[in-house]
Amino acid sequence: MSDIDTTTIPGYKAGAWTIDPTHSVVGFSIRHIMISKVKGTFEKFDATFVTTENPLETSVTASAVVTSINTNEANRDGHLRTGDFFDAETYPTIDFVSTGVRIDKGDYLVDGNLTIKGVTKPVTFDFEFGGFGGDPYGNYKFGATASTQINREDFGLTYNAALETGGVLLGEKVTITLELQGALQA
Repeated sequence: MSDIDTTTIPGYKAGAWTIDPTHSVVGFSIRHIMISKVKGTFEKFDATFVTTENPLETSVTASAVVTSINTNEANRDGHLRTGDFFDAETYPTIDFVSTGVRIDKGDYLVDGNLTIKGVTKPVTFDFEFGGFGGDPYGNYKFGATASTQINREDFGLTYNAALETGGVLLGEKVTITLELQGALQA
């Protein structure tokens, strides 16, 4: 679809955008003891979006600081920072670099490479624009939600424990959900 341009998306502007961390969330969820899901966030992250006249030429780079993981349980967070999971000392960030934007059946998809624990794999985020507009302080902003699902074991996150009742402590699938607000840079 090469006929997508700045007039196709109401309020769209070309330029460099930085993420507003006070109005954004980098979250995840994973099945826990086979009966529920545990959710968490990364509290320190950064992202830059570069939009062009053609929205399908947008590029994204993003990074989350592993030591900022927060699942609302300090002991679990400490364990997640160790070599059993993220090995934060050796691999301090989780990184994403887009490789393309496309439309499939009317939905925006952002393809890219996700690097966790030194392993890089292609992923695709479903991307939903919330819109564009000005805030009361004169900043021009965009809002969006993006999500994907990965297999944590593909990234070397293989720790698990068998349960006495059968099954395992952690599921393989992790859902990553991003609530984003970015500001156009002058």
